[in-house]
Amino acid sequence: MQATNWWSRCSSTCRPFPKTYRRCRSTCQNWPAYVLDNLILFKDSEGPRSLLGGMTGVGPMPPGPSAGGAALGVNPFLPFDLNVLVDNSGVEKMPIIIIEPNPNWGNLFGRIERRAIMGTYVSDHAMLKPGAAHLANGGYLVLNARDVLMAPCAWEGLKRSICNREIRLEEPAEQTGFFIPQGLRPELVPLDLKVIVTGDESIYRLLTSADNEDFWDLFKVKAEFDSQVSLNEENMMAYCSFICRTCADEVLLDFEAGGAARVMEFGARQVADQNKLSTRFGQIKDLLIESDYWARKDDSNTVQDHHVMQAINQKIYRLNLVEERIRDMVSDGSLLLDVTGEEVGQINGLAVYDLGDFRLGRPTRITAQTFVGREGLINIEREASMSGRTHDKGVLILSGYLGAKFGQDRPLPLSASLCFEQTHEGVDGDSASSIEIYALSSSLSGLPLRQDIAVTGSVNQKGEIQPIGGVNQKVEGMFDVCRTVTGLTGTQGVIIPHQNVKNLMLRDDVVEAVREGTFHVYAVKTVDEGLEILTGKPAGKANAAGVYPKGSVNHLIAKRFGELNDSMRGYYQGVFANG
Repeated sequence: MQATNWWSRCSSTCRPFPKTYRRCRSTCQNWPAYVLDNLILFKDSEGPRSLLGGMTGVGPMPPGPSAGGAALGVNPFLPFDLNVLVDNSGVEKMPIIIIEPNPNWGNLFGRIERRAIMGTYVSDHAMLKPGAAHLANGGYLVLNARDVLMAPCAWEGLKRSICNREIRLEEPAEQTGFFIPQGLRPELVPLDLKVIVTGDESIYRLLTSADNEDFWDLFKVKAEFDSQVSLNEENMMAYCSFICRTCADEVLLDFEAGGAARVMEFGARQVADQNKLSTRFGQIKDLLIESDYWARKDDSNTVQDHHVMQAINQKIYRLNLVEERIRDMVSDGSLLLDVTGEEVGQINGLAVYDLGDFRLGRPTRITAQTFVGREGLINIEREASMSGRTHDKGVLILSGYLGAKFGQDRPLPLSASLCFEQTHEGVDGDSASSIEIYALSSSLSGLPLRQDIAVTGSVNQKGEIQPIGGVNQKVEGMFDVCRTVTGLTGTQGVIIPHQNVKNLMLRDDVVEAVREGTFHVYAVKTVDEGLEILTGKPAGKANAAGVYPKGSVNHLIAKRFGELNDSMRGYYQGVFANG
């Protein structure tokens, strides 16, 4: 009767699928023959007799197992059981979207489980378990590229399944030659799904170059997600919506308008752009949770702007130990750095150190020495194998700039050395190229440079200042050193490229100091503008004859090149005369 009821339900379900219907019907027709051939599996045992039967206080022995299948641990009704591999009866929304966080072979394509019976492992159709590909069949499967590539055989199996449009439930160990007891060969499952693989740009480029035979054919659509968005009314409303949703999901206090504004200001600082907002919402969520903590500790009913600032400052405090140690070394004189006075051939440059979870700006002394010779510019960092390619390029640009400006009618007999003082690690980046020009110009002209002003900015061969990265950390690094070593004198400041003004998202204390005139930020477009700020003298512009105004910085540099040229000529004339 149970088989009849089952067949009635099964036939009504399978009739729309003729092939499945025929197979189910054939299976049901074979059941009587199977039962007759295996009657021993269904027989019940009378149970063992007790040798103490009839004695007072001794009960009968418990019933024993059946004579056949149950005695061996086999369910005699197993062939009549159904294994519903995928049950979508509870799915409420379509299409189905499956996100697999651990895409190894078993989690992707299913597995064949086993049980131990009499010293061996056996399996049956009821022990077939589905994978993410089965669950997502007819919908979407979302995977992380790095996780799939790290799982053995998973990437090749995924490509094979997509290409053949079928899921093969098998043991991956069989492909490596291992012996698998009682292997099942389940029939192939037709596959119809969309696979979405997420990852960073480097993994995408790796796959397009190393796996281009299959990758281009299988994954045809590439979608890029930016880490920043424009700062406009629509995105600000979206930011506020994200704040509200996070507060609801994490049971946080409501944010006041000032607190939400601080969060958006933090997002703008993360991308260092006054017109952009960060879309790295993991960092924003962490800030919201920590701000809520400080608001609750303050017994506030809402999160206000000073709670957000406290969360930001506390995070900086947990990470800025290296920055504090550098300031201490400057204060006690271990790191030589002047933030007052003037020096010839010496200038304060600005560097950024990236520690992974924290970036800090550090002022660094850069010196230049010039003398008679033909060696040209000597980059001490390069000679010591401590210079990166970008920094080497920046130094080579200096030769082009000096030659174009002062070597049009005569050769430049110059030997000069450039050095980042007290740096014991590698130097890279071209943001110091303009600084090195200022140091060289000071050494050649004999004019001292202000030490209370630090400089950053790259330069091209035409003397135009170009933008750099990390401008906020660089400005704040100089500000902190000045405030710690001597206090703000009202003359200290930083020279930055004019293109980086839009990237300024400075701390409140730095903004307040600039507003009060105790600290300054100068934006320059050319090398000459920077020279005028650092020397206090006009840079000078050449007339039609190529002559610079007397007393200008460029006039003194040109004059010094003339003296070096005469010195070299006199030296070689003496050598030839003494032949």
